[in-house]
Amino acid sequence: MTPEDPEETQPLLGPPGGSAPLSRRVFLAAFAAALGPLSFGFALGYSSPAIPSLRRAASPALRLDDAAASWFGAIVTLGAAAGGVLGGWLVDRAGRKLSLLLCTAPFVVGFAVITAAQNVWMLLGGRLLTGLACGIASLVAPVYISEISYPAVRGLLGSCVQLMVVTGILLAYLAGWVLEWRWLAVLGCAPASFMLLLMCYMPETPRFLLTRQRHQEAMAAMHFLWGSEQVQEEAPAGAEHQGFRLAQLRHPGIYKPFIIGVSLMAFQQLSGINAVMFYAETIFEKAKFKDSSLASVIVGIIQVLFTALAALIMDRAGRRLLLTLSGVVMVFSTSAFGAYFRLTQGGPGNSSHVELLSPLSMEPASASVGLAWLAVGSVCLFIAGGTQALWCLLACLRLLHPQCPFHFVLCPGNQRKDFGGNHSPF
Repeated sequence: MTPEDPEETQPLLGPPGGSAPLSRRVFLAAFAAALGPLSFGFALGYSSPAIPSLRRAASPALRLDDAAASWFGAIVTLGAAAGGVLGGWLVDRAGRKLSLLLCTAPFVVGFAVITAAQNVWMLLGGRLLTGLACGIASLVAPVYISEISYPAVRGLLGSCVQLMVVTGILLAYLAGWVLEWRWLAVLGCAPASFMLLLMCYMPETPRFLLTRQRHQEAMAAMHFLWGSEQVQEEAPAGAEHQGFRLAQLRHPGIYKPFIIGVSLMAFQQLSGINAVMFYAETIFEKAKFKDSSLASVIVGIIQVLFTALAALIMDRAGRRLLLTLSGVVMVFSTSAFGAYFRLTQGGPGNSSHVELLSPLSMEPASASVGLAWLAVGSVCLFIAGGTQALWCLLACLRLLHPQCPFHFVLCPGNQRKDFGGNHSPF
């Protein structure tokens, strides 16, 4: 179905006249689904405090060397890649709700395997499973939240997805400050288990039910979520068969957004922001910080704050301006952090705990101690710039379409038409 098809010019469903629904259970359903992105963020941030802890493990079979530590942080992305493909298949065949329920299994099993690990291979296997769950959750949760939301709150609830991801990362950093890697993995099971419990009582999305011609169930779902059973339009004929076709790449309106979108995604990933998230504590240890956990927590707090800020100012400042600003900030910050490594090379270790909490007027004990603010500040700027870039990418590429893993890049306008006029999350 091409973007010009007239069938998709009207919203599929929504309260009559845009009136506010009577029920507020939609917020509970959105919260239940958002626990998936929270688990996703926790899995991403888990490796940062866990790697230094595992390097100090008493058992030689569990102790990580440099190569194993690199794999421990990075292997989650391999699982996420497979999870994205699997999630794209599941979301349209099993449904949004069942897909979210299924993704809790690899989250819980993955962290359980890490908790019970007796060797490095079990650690890597657990990380791979959590990565698989991350790929499914990052795909399905935005679709579920968008399809259960009515227009007046869709933007608010849609923006919670990325905010929950960075909150999960911060939670992992904070918990890693006081917990060893095994107990941290036990904690990682909690959000997914809670999501499994809540989602059992939540309905399937009305839109998915309508595309399957299950009208009575769709009415019941809308009554549960909105306190209303009003439908503005029946599901378009053949809606369940929508999907991307290679022939669509001949249209300039398709291949140009595709090239731009994929390029932006590639550059954003190649900037290294995920590496900073995976290895934040290790990076600060290499930078000769004695209290690298504190520095990592500061970075996590900055990421949450700037994620919220970017969501608020994006529509006013514009996507292109923020993307340009993000690129400049990230180049400057990485250059500053590289300069810090160069200036402190071969010098004695410093203490971020003392320097970061001491008055600015205090005379530094050494050159490397005096540069502690440069290290933390440059990483915080890098994270702040990366957060703005990510939000702009989400705004440009829209939510992931349930029919095809790359359809949200190719046809970003379809979801606005499907889900209710101009009240889009971004």
